[in-house]
Amino acid sequence: MSDFPRAHRVTIADVAREAGVSRTTVSHALSGQGKVNADTRAKVKEVAERLNYRPSARARSLRSGKSQTLALLSSMPAAVSAGPSQLGFFTELAMGCARTALLEGYVFVLAPPTEAANPVDLLDIDGAILLEPTVDDPLAEALRDRGIPYVTIDGPSTPAADGASRASTTHTGAASRWSIDLHHRGTAQLLLDHLLDQGATQPALLVSRSQRGAQIAAREVYVETAAARGFAPRIAEAEETSGEEGAFAAAEELLAAHPDVNAILAPVDTFATGAVRAAQESGRTVGDDLLIATRYDGLRARTSNPPLTAVDLGLEAISGAAVEMLVTVLDGDHSPNATAALDGDTECAARDGGATEPAAVGASGAAASAGSSGPVLVVRESTAGHSPDRNWV
Repeated sequence: MSDFPRAHRVTIADVAREAGVSRTTVSHALSGQGKVNADTRAKVKEVAERLNYRPSARARSLRSGKSQTLALLSSMPAAVSAGPSQLGFFTELAMGCARTALLEGYVFVLAPPTEAANPVDLLDIDGAILLEPTVDDPLAEALRDRGIPYVTIDGPSTPAADGASRASTTHTGAASRWSIDLHHRGTAQLLLDHLLDQGATQPALLVSRSQRGAQIAAREVYVETAAARGFAPRIAEAEETSGEEGAFAAAEELLAAHPDVNAILAPVDTFATGAVRAAQESGRTVGDDLLIATRYDGLRARTSNPPLTAVDLGLEAISGAAVEMLVTVLDGDHSPNATAALDGDTECAARDGGATEPAAVGASGAAASAGSSGPVLVVRESTAGHSPDRNWV
C-alpha cells in the first residue's frame, strides 16, 4: 500500500451526476462551448464550485491536442553553461519565463543543455524559446522538423548589402521569424567603451569560435572600435566545449605573445574567469595593470576574485517578452518578421557595484535611467584601473 493515499478527486462525472446532466453538458457549460441554456449552465457552475471541481489538465490536453507546455532550450555545451553559469543565466531566464507562462495558462519546462540526447525528442511541448542559437542549430532543426513554433532570444535580423542576413544578428540555419533582442552589439560596445574610458590602451577580445550572435557581434564591434580608436586588434579564441580551461590557455598565450594588452573583453563569463586565472599566473594584477570585463552579471562575475565588471541584461523583461511573443504566435498571430526589441534602441546605463547612477550616455548616444530594459553596466573591481604609481605594461 502506498504511503501517500490519494484523496478523492472530484471528476466531471461527479458534477454531471450531482447536476443531473450528461458529462458533455458539463464540459460545454464550463468551457462556454456548445449549446447549453442559461439555467443549466448556471446550475452546472454552481455544482462544480460547491464540489470544488477542477478540470483535469491531462484530459483537457487530450481533447485539445495541446500540452499547454512551453520549454526553454539551448545548444550551449555544458563546458560554458554548467556550474555557476547554470545558476545564473539559464535559471534567471527560466524563472522569468515560468512566471509569465503560468499567467498565460502554460506550464514552463527548462531543458538543461545536454550532449547526451536531443530534448525536443523527449518533450511534449506546444512551443519553445531557443536561447542564442548557433548557425544550423540542431535544436532549431528538430523544432522545425516537428512543426513546433519557437521564439529566439538572440537578436533581430538585419539585411546585409547583398541581401543576406548578417551573421551577427541572425543565423540562417536557426533563424525564427520571431525573436527578442538581447542587445548583442549594444552590450559589446558598452563594455569596450568602458574599458577604454578606464584607461586601457590595448584591449583584447577573448571569444568562442561558435557562430552565436553574441560572439560574432562582439567581434564586429571590437574590430570597428579598434579601427576608430586606433589600437591593434588582438583576438584570442577558444572552443565553447573547452570551457574555462580552454579560455585559460588562450588568455595565457595572448598575454605572453602581446604583453602590451592591458584589458580583456570576454563576453562568455566562463571564459572571463579563465582569463582571470591566466592573468594571475602570468603575474598580472586584475583591476590594476589588466582590466577584465564580461557580458552577464551572474554568479561567476560576482564571485570571481576580483569581482568582474559585467552587464545587467534585463533578463526579467526579456524572458517575459519572449513568452508573450510565443503565446501570441501559438494563438494564431503568425505575422512575418515579428521581431521585438524591448528598448527600440540599445540604450545603456551605468551602475557602480549595483548602486544606481542617475544616468549615463549609452551606445546609442541617448541617456537612459538605470531602470531601462536595455543593458546596464555594473562596474566592479576588475576594471577599477591602475594605481597612480604604476605604469601600464
